[in-house]
Amino acid sequence: MKRSGWLMGWLLCALVAAVPLAQAQPEPLTTLRTDRESAEARDQARLMELLDDRAALEAALEDAREVHEAAEQRRQVLEARQQALEEDKTELDARQQEQGDDLTALLATVARHSGELRDALGESWVVVGGAGLPPRLDDVEVLELGQLEAFADTLMALTAETGRVIRFETPVADADGEVAPRQVVRLGDLAAFSGGELLRRGADDSALAVVERTPRSVSATLRAFHEGDSRVMVLDPTGGQVLAALAQNPSLVERFHQGGAVGYVIVALGVAGLLVALLQYGYLLRVSWAVRRQLQGLDQLRGDNPLGRVLARFRSLEGQQVPEALEARLDEAVLAEMPKLERGQPLVKLIAAIAPLLGLLGTVTGMIVTFQAITVFGTGDPQLMAGGISQALVTTVLGLIAAVPLLFAHTALAGRSRHLAGVVEGQASAALAEHLEQGPTAPGSTAESHARAAALA
Repeated sequence: MKRSGWLMGWLLCALVAAVPLAQAQPEPLTTLRTDRESAEARDQARLMELLDDRAALEAALEDAREVHEAAEQRRQVLEARQQALEEDKTELDARQQEQGDDLTALLATVARHSGELRDALGESWVVVGGAGLPPRLDDVEVLELGQLEAFADTLMALTAETGRVIRFETPVADADGEVAPRQVVRLGDLAAFSGGELLRRGADDSALAVVERTPRSVSATLRAFHEGDSRVMVLDPTGGQVLAALAQNPSLVERFHQGGAVGYVIVALGVAGLLVALLQYGYLLRVSWAVRRQLQGLDQLRGDNPLGRVLARFRSLEGQQVPEALEARLDEAVLAEMPKLERGQPLVKLIAAIAPLLGLLGTVTGMIVTFQAITVFGTGDPQLMAGGISQALVTTVLGLIAAVPLLFAHTALAGRSRHLAGVVEGQASAALAEHLEQGPTAPGSTAESHARAAALA
């Protein structure tokens, strides 16, 4: 409508402008009429076009309105969908953040455990002898399937190695530090040995060294297995801790040194007492043999035994007629032989009594050392107290070990000397009684003496 009004106004203006022009320029009426009719025809045509355009415009406008309404409806649908998608996006972002944090933690855990597992396997025996370690994974490689498959394959291979017993040759350092190629037997993941010696991992992962001490029973079993003479094998399911503890057991010499100064004194006294006892017992055995020979021949008195010397002294005094004096001289001769027979017994008895007391002294000093260690270092480390406790126990054991044999030795010496003293006193008393009853020239005295000697022998 606005457009048609505008066109009508434009036509009126054109007509108004044309009137003065027609008055200024006189033309024929016919020409003017013709021009007017032509103009009217043109205007009418334009008006019809405008009317047609208006209908078209109205139809187009109606179509545009329909399109607009459809677009508006579509816009509303799209806005609703956009709102729903934004809500879904917000939810997905929250889930992604949550799952991303969990995945990051999972990747870090897998990478950390793979590194720890690799380090643990690096200290295991399964990698000795050719088996390789699994790769160390980082956060990126954990997501790669190839890396995970390689890691799993390596673990399976190492698992298979735990059940194998293999022999191989590799440099091994002995106790003196000399490195030489040796044949090594590896028992799965439990231990490795060469010959009869257990092996340990050196400072360098590729180096092997013998342990400081292998127990004798274990060494014999290992040597027999290594040489193929036996199928019996020593296994330590604790990973070598039991064998290491057995290897740390001190030897007899080390036990002796744990006793300290008191232990040295006890052992020295014990050895001295045993030497004295052995020497005296050997002397008494020789005297016993000499006395036995003397009993078999009382006609010929010998000076290498106490019985022969006592009887020789008695026969030199047979001229005396006073019985009391003769008996006193005979007792004097018997008593003169007793110190030789009882020599060393008091010393052996004294050492047997002193040894346990010295052991008790070592116990007290060891406990003092232990309490001093507790005072200085506390009770956090038991190894600091082990020295004093070892001294306390070892000295007690040494004292008892020294005392018990010395007591047996003293008993043996006392019994042997009493037996010899009894034989000498018996023969001397028999000779004195025979002399007092029958006189010095009584017949048959020699035969009776021989009979008594044979009975005593």
